[in-house]
Amino acid sequence: MRRVRMPDYESAHRDFKWDIPETFNFGTDVVDQWAADPDRLALVWCNRAGAEARYTYADVARLTSQFANLMTARGVRKGDRVLVMLPRIPAWQIAMVGCLKMGLVPIPCVTMLTASDIAYRIKDASAVAVVTTAENTDKIADGYDLKARISVGGGAEWLDFESALDEQPDNFDPPRIAAEDPAILYYTSGSTGKPKGVLHASRAIFTWRVSAWYWLTLTESDIIWCTADTGWSKAGTSILFGPWSTGSTVLFYDGPFDPGHRFELLTKYGVSVFCAAATELRQLILQDVSGYNLDRLRLTVSAGESVNPEVVMRWEEITGSLLLDGYGQTETLMTILNYPPMRLKPGSMGRPLPGTDAAIAAEDRNAFLEPNQVGRLLIKCPNPQIMLGYWKAPEMTTNSRITINDDEWFVTGDSAYQDEDGYLFYNGRDDDVINSAGYRIGPMEVENALMEHPAVMECAAVGSPDEERGEVVKAFIILSDSYEGSDDLVKELQKFAKSVTAPYKYPRRVAFVDTLPKTVTGKIQRRKLRDAEYER
Repeated sequence: MRRVRMPDYESAHRDFKWDIPETFNFGTDVVDQWAADPDRLALVWCNRAGAEARYTYADVARLTSQFANLMTARGVRKGDRVLVMLPRIPAWQIAMVGCLKMGLVPIPCVTMLTASDIAYRIKDASAVAVVTTAENTDKIADGYDLKARISVGGGAEWLDFESALDEQPDNFDPPRIAAEDPAILYYTSGSTGKPKGVLHASRAIFTWRVSAWYWLTLTESDIIWCTADTGWSKAGTSILFGPWSTGSTVLFYDGPFDPGHRFELLTKYGVSVFCAAATELRQLILQDVSGYNLDRLRLTVSAGESVNPEVVMRWEEITGSLLLDGYGQTETLMTILNYPPMRLKPGSMGRPLPGTDAAIAAEDRNAFLEPNQVGRLLIKCPNPQIMLGYWKAPEMTTNSRITINDDEWFVTGDSAYQDEDGYLFYNGRDDDVINSAGYRIGPMEVENALMEHPAVMECAAVGSPDEERGEVVKAFIILSDSYEGSDDLVKELQKFAKSVTAPYKYPRRVAFVDTLPKTVTGKIQRRKLRDAEYER
């Protein structure tokens, strides 16, 4: 499959054909290939304190081979799962690519996970190794049967990442990795139960280059900066697999969100493609950018939550660069996007990526809808971007697909509509998942955490509209008899929730209520609560 410039959307989509190789190893077929040019820059890392490090593709090739040799020496074998919980530091790319180079299945995780969150993932995935930082080692209990405990910064009973790599040879003989071999496992929140594992094949990592071609329009001369969390699949799209498949340079910043500092970095490093969540962009457009040189910034993209048309117009006004919205899922990668050559429509998430077909089906039957009718968003199968399946959940995997007119379609779980020109417009989730600042939060994760507090007799968590974050978590709580609602109790419950589950899931808003809406069978009707929030 050869890169082709998109002269216009219609011909690009019509003429595109998937050409997936029988075998694909991102470490050897991408990184090691670019490493043939010893001066090609792969990564520029910096932090808020002003530290900086630069890595060529040759550096990454060497370090990832050392990582693969380290894991081999520890008895980790092809197909084993490895939990990778690292912040925005170069060790993340080295661990991720090192795993892929030897056929391991990395499990990228945000560093905000609690000990119980991590325990669930290790047990569910039967992970045999963990790579994290010294600050997070105390979250991983000693009782796990792990072949390798590797920490950036070391620690008792932990291998120090840097020194352990230095002891390994820098050449590695990789195993054969078939296109259908499991390659990466993400955990994503759902409306019921614990987070579910989404398993992708090696072919999916190969396909990430297509959105890098047509959406990010990356070339070997580009410098891209994506602010996504390392635990998100978006990091794969715009920090790792997409950019390095095109030979681009990645800027990787480890530090807090500071609107003014964002523009300083864009200027200092000559960023040409910028990727940020709508939550960030809403604050960035309020800045005075007259003192910054943004001449090299030619494109900005966003995904994970809808970008308001007003934000798009204001961003283009102050920076002079296009802002293109896009849609993707952990299960399908980036699938519906806006593209530089294509006419944009305010509020639209775009049109299907070349190689992808989308449709809208009725909520109550397997039949397509007419233009401008809201229904279930579907992606046509087969498509190499679609996951192998939900981890250890064959029934859930089967239920994610339907047949219409003898064709199989993947059900995204999102509702949308398509206009007469084929542009798609997002209309919300079919389920109760909360999308806050790009983080997917399952309501039951919040509810289960709150229910551990003695003050909570019953509760429900829903998304409540928020100008800055898109949505925030709001908890409706029925208190136990001996408790009364107060501001102090709200703060106590919020602090408690942060201690039980990842802090980004805590309820920013709390309402004490006497009853919760339920079905005749006793199931809480979260949709009624959510709809009421949006009608306020």
